[in-house]
Amino acid sequence: MDPYGFYPDEDDLKRERAKARDLRQSQWWKRRLAKGVCHYCGGRAAPADLTMDHIVPIARGGRSVKGNLVPACKECNNRKRELLPMEWEEWLAARGWADRSGDK
Repeated sequence: MDPYGFYPDEDDLKRERAKARDLRQSQWWKRRLAKGVCHYCGGRAAPADLTMDHIVPIARGGRSVKGNLVPACKECNNRKRELLPMEWEEWLAARGWADRSGDK
């Protein structure tokens, strides 16, 4: 459950997903992908193997803005799902992976 009690409605979700699709086509996003680094684990990957992740998921009230979007490897993106940053850190710590930045 969202500790702040905010759940976006379907119109908000659609609008934010459309913004994310538009940003995927931008030069800004293409430059981010070209670096080939996962935001979460620091692992190197081909740009085509990186996905767009919302640090604060849109389902939890996050927005599709540059400050909330990061490239992530598919493994990290699938594991993070709809977790908030502090929940993601707790999930990693519970598995003994504390700070995986740069490890992989």
